[in-house]
Amino acid sequence: MRQAVERLAAMDNPNTVATSPSGSAPAEAKAFLGAHPEIEAFDIVLTDANGIGRGKIVRRHELMGIFQNGRHLPISILGLDITGEDVHETGLVWDTGDGDLRAWPIPGTLVPLHGTNPPRGQVLMSMHHLDGQPMTSDPRLVLARQVELLAARGLHPAGAFELEFFLLANERDADGKVQAARAVLDGRRSAKTEVYSVDHLHGMEPLFSDIYAAAKAQGIPAETVISEYAPGQYELTLNYRKDVMRAADDLVMLKRLVRAQARRHGVTACFMAKPIEAYAGSGMHFHVSLQDDAGRNVFTEAAGEKWSPSLLNALGGLIDTMAESMLVFAPHANSWRRFVAQSYAPVAPSWGVNNRSVALRVPAGDARNRRIEHRPSGVDANPYLVAATVLAGIVKGLDEGLDPGPETTGNGYEQATEKSTMPVDWRAAIEAARASDFLKSALGPDLHRTFVAIKQAEYLRVARTVSELDYHLYLHEV
Repeated sequence: MRQAVERLAAMDNPNTVATSPSGSAPAEAKAFLGAHPEIEAFDIVLTDANGIGRGKIVRRHELMGIFQNGRHLPISILGLDITGEDVHETGLVWDTGDGDLRAWPIPGTLVPLHGTNPPRGQVLMSMHHLDGQPMTSDPRLVLARQVELLAARGLHPAGAFELEFFLLANERDADGKVQAARAVLDGRRSAKTEVYSVDHLHGMEPLFSDIYAAAKAQGIPAETVISEYAPGQYELTLNYRKDVMRAADDLVMLKRLVRAQARRHGVTACFMAKPIEAYAGSGMHFHVSLQDDAGRNVFTEAAGEKWSPSLLNALGGLIDTMAESMLVFAPHANSWRRFVAQSYAPVAPSWGVNNRSVALRVPAGDARNRRIEHRPSGVDANPYLVAATVLAGIVKGLDEGLDPGPETTGNGYEQATEKSTMPVDWRAAIEAARASDFLKSALGPDLHRTFVAIKQAEYLRVARTVSELDYHLYLHEV
């Protein structure tokens, strides 16, 4: 008790440097400030349950203090719905008196922001109690817990996310619908599905050049860009990381910089799962593998094996837990419009090799790089929660020796009805998540309560809204 009191006193003394529970160090800030004398301010960003960055813009002279002693932020930041409204059922608002906790910088995320005027930087934050203990409704710290549990077993997750998104015009079409943005190079607009068209990418070349420049400045390994399966839809891939925490940070930071650069070029970067009803939605596929303490990929099959038992058990765990986890992978009302047959979004808990009609794809290629591509998540999901839930499902499969069942070959959509145990809609997903002991363990009881309460509040907001579709269908008919 005495040590906790002394720690709190030290953190409240501006002349004292406290030990950061996040592992950050003032030396990182000092070196950054010395290397970037032009930067005048910084975005400090805490990621909430919906994956939204919450925080402040601070002045240059405040940065060292944040690295020395953290920064007070209200606990209720982690209990907000998608609109930023308090969700009292989370227990993070008036049950706590909406008190302050202390946010600390995440090491390695202090970066410059490309193209800002005046120049700004950014640092991601994680939330801790005033005595330094992790705040267990912080999504990033939930992922850190799963990584630590695996490390105790001698296993270390590696991975990467894919980012699909739309570039949309700021103005709607004549029917009030969103529409693909005009090329920023010459103003041309395409209403066609320009999938894998290299020439189509050239029209967005100035924007993508700035995206790559911003990613380089932030140390984000952004790689291939392609024109995806809808007008205005694109995909950016990220290089594989041995540190899955950093892989999730990459995705959070990449979304922020894509949105910012698109805005500077006069278009809107859209991360809705299904913004255009007639075309495919946007996924956030998660590639994951496990390395042992010696750096060997445990999913790699031995000589004479068709598949590694660890790979099959991991697939079995993910299949077994997918239905009750779908709220994490599809957290919003719009998320559920993505799940239709022949849409490149999975509709059943299935697995297959080099097959994009399944939920869990084992990509073809060198066995040393064997991995699982987890495909259910929309780009609107929180990558920290997705990764935490996937890792927990893998551990369950390994511990219980779960069998994934037969491999799906050919058209997985045609076989989906006989396999599917997925929730049929958002409400069913909320109820499945609420009742799930697995999800409560994967997220921890605090974030499980927080996340389900936020989703229930958002569901009720949507359910009571009378939409234009209601008037179209019923106004003059019933």
